Amino acid sequence: MDRSALYKQLLKQAAALVEDEPDFLASAANLCALLHEGLGNWWTGFYFVKDNQLVLGPFQGPVACTRIAKGKGVCGQAWEKAQTLVVEDVHSFPGHIACSPASNSEIVVPFSLNGQVFGVLDLDSTDFRYYSAMDAKYLPRFLELLAPKWKQVP
Repeated sequence: MDRSALYKQLLKQAAALVEDEPDFLASAANLCALLHEGLGNWWTGFYFVKDNQLVLGPFQGPVACTRIAKGKGVCGQAWEKAQTLVVEDVHSFPGHIACSPASNSEIVVPFSLNGQVFGVLDLDSTDFRYYSAMDAKYLPRFLELLAPKWKQVP
C-alpha cells in the first residue's frame, strides 16, 4: 500500500477511535498507538507545554526524554518556530537531543489553540529519510481530530 493510501486508512481508523471519546488524553494515547503501529515508527508520542518546557505525554516506544526546553532539539525548535520539522538525519541536526541512539530520522508537528502552541506530536524512525512532505501533510489531520478535546489539555 502506498503511503498516501495508508494515511487515508489510518485517518478513518483514528476518526472512529476518537469520535465518541470525550477525553483528550485517552484519545491522544490511542492515536499514538495507531500511528506507531500503522507507520512502523521507532517512537511516537506527544509532548505538552508546561511551565515553559515540553513535558512528555502519551507515547509508544522505548523510554523517552521527559522534559525538553524551548528551542532545544527537534521538538523544542518545532515548538519555538510553530512549524513542522522533517529531519532526514537527526545526527546532522544542530542541537539534536539523542533520547535514543537508534533514532535516525524524525518529524515533529506542533499543535496550537488560539494561536499558542501547547504541544507537539513527535515521530521517530530507525531509518534515515523515513519522513517526508507527505507525512507533514497528513499528520496535522490527526491533530485536527483532537481539536474538539483540546480544552482538556493537561
